Amino acid sequence: MAERSTAAVDVADNSGDEPLPAKAEQATADGVARERDTANEAADGANRTSEPAGAGDGAPDAPPGRTPGAPGTESGTDDENPGETAEDTERAEPSRGPSGKSSGTDTEKPSTTDSGGDTDPDPKPGPARAADRASGTEDTETSADTKSSSESPGEPSGKPSQPPELHSGHKLAGRYRLEECVTRLDGFSSWRAVDEKLRRAVGVHLLPADHPRARSVLAAARSSALLGDPRFVQVLDAVEENDLVYVVQEWLPDATELTALLASGPLEVHDAYQMVSQVAQAMTAAHREGLAHLRLNPGAVLRTSSGQWRVRGLAVNAALRGITSEAPQRADVEAIGALLYAALTQRWPYESDAYGLHGLPKGMGLIAPDQVRAGVHRGLSELAMRALVNDGATASRQDPPCTTAEDLLKAISALPRIRPPEPAFTAPPEYRRTAYQQGAYRRAATGGPAVPAPVEPPPPPLQSRTGRVLKWGVSALLIAALGLGSWQLADALLDRGKDAGAEPGASGTHDGGTGRKATLDGKPLKIDSANEFAPSGSGIQEDQVPLAVDGKKDTAWVTPYYQGYANFGNLPNRQEGSGIIVDLGSVQDVSGFDLDLYRSGQKLEVLAAGADASGPTALSDFPQRLTKLNTVGSTLKQALSKAVRTRYVLIHITSLPPERTQGRYRGGISEIKVLGTSS
Repeated sequence: MAERSTAAVDVADNSGDEPLPAKAEQATADGVARERDTANEAADGANRTSEPAGAGDGAPDAPPGRTPGAPGTESGTDDENPGETAEDTERAEPSRGPSGKSSGTDTEKPSTTDSGGDTDPDPKPGPARAADRASGTEDTETSADTKSSSESPGEPSGKPSQPPELHSGHKLAGRYRLEECVTRLDGFSSWRAVDEKLRRAVGVHLLPADHPRARSVLAAARSSALLGDPRFVQVLDAVEENDLVYVVQEWLPDATELTALLASGPLEVHDAYQMVSQVAQAMTAAHREGLAHLRLNPGAVLRTSSGQWRVRGLAVNAALRGITSEAPQRADVEAIGALLYAALTQRWPYESDAYGLHGLPKGMGLIAPDQVRAGVHRGLSELAMRALVNDGATASRQDPPCTTAEDLLKAISALPRIRPPEPAFTAPPEYRRTAYQQGAYRRAATGGPAVPAPVEPPPPPLQSRTGRVLKWGVSALLIAALGLGSWQLADALLDRGKDAGAEPGASGTHDGGTGRKATLDGKPLKIDSANEFAPSGSGIQEDQVPLAVDGKKDTAWVTPYYQGYANFGNLPNRQEGSGIIVDLGSVQDVSGFDLDLYRSGQKLEVLAAGADASGPTALSDFPQRLTKLNTVGSTLKQALSKAVRTRYVLIHITSLPPERTQGRYRGGISEIKVLGTSS
């Protein structure tokens, strides 16, 4: 069976534990899980729908409803019931309400409720559940008691809906071919599938049409699909047909979960900053549209090969498990704070262990990240404390807590810019002479010490008349070749300057990194805004674009590292390169420009849109060429012989310079100045 990708559909990580492998008794050869008979348990559970699971064993009754302000409530199964699914026995995600008390597995009064309003008892601690899974004593089907407690208000009670009996090779809508069952849990299943129409891998959630949460799952999937933000794993389809409801999502085989990244240690400061910044931007966009995640954990955050962070399962994962919250936006903000805390310390900010991370010492409360681990960035540590619920306490500077994603994003923007670490220089290995060079390749026949080879005298110099003629001839040829090469080099440099000056509307007073002083006419025009050139629809570092037009040369828009190829890693969505589009606010007479680049060796060109252009995004929208496509130095200054009327100027980068580390490429723009006269 193919090895499961870390970017698969987020269902296996039902709590903070590591994803469970499929057990032999749970899956047949074609990937269909066997289910045990629970008719007797269902009959018993129907009589006990008003009791929490395990009440008959003397478990204390929990108060109905949910603790106000808790991040979310989950419709799950009783962790102490041996008849539940293997994946469903994983711990519920530890969380803290605004009161600061943990609502996870170690609290005296659990605040997690199902969609029916019943409250589950205190679940087993992590080691007990791990022992149950290791010994194979857990059942493969949710018990009747659990199902009764997870039914939504208004839904008819009765026998729980069974997972659809499908197998590998089954096709949905004649298009999506099921390949591997990722998990089967609480009446729904999740699959890795293939879209045969577009020939790509997808993830599919499946559940019966009569499942209590089928309607809410469809509504959540359609709302998430309407958002269309590229920072989220996209919902591609949501359909109800043939008594089935299925949701089709993107499958990212080259992405890595935050859980896997933290397994090797805390993130670098710049990586943690990028993670919390991009996740906060994504959740701000979702909250503005009235959407919440409610299951934002290390398993739901992915880093792609290009360094971009993406969030999966927006609204859908919570709907699949029946999770609700009285304060959904506050719950998401607290979850982002927990992610940042884990990224800085490799510790989960609650007392219970979760997601392969150790929790905090019990009875100590919430400790600031810079007190848990030495060397933690002070600003990010305070940011995590402001996002987490901490019994009313905030960071050491007594800043107000961040209660919305927008507040968190503003706090991130107020931090000083955190630059990426410089690549480490690896010293070349010490040169060692070979045995031949040391003269030890000959040894005595008796095994004695090495005998150096005799040094042969050099041949006598050419003393005859022919030898002298030959020496003078060779010398003359070398002198002639040297002179010819120098002349060709000078001619090439002159032609290069002429060619640059022969461009339409361009003069020869440009720098291009050659060191020649350029004379530029005109004054800098006011730049209204700047955007990243992203013809494929997805940007690279959109939040850094304002740094290229802020008037400071020590700040820059910098691309991430690309492996193997200078043309942005030869990625399909970067075939046309990248760059920055400058908006002058209105049509102006452009007479030149002055560019300061992040590094020398970038291959770029400067283009301008037509005077009547409006909001250009494609390369074809910039027909006026101001420079040729050339490799330039750290600056590029160009004066045009004839002013060009335009509103939009594109600095188009097609190739990046190499880094010191072999096979890595990176570039960027430090400052952009457009010269001309206002019209």
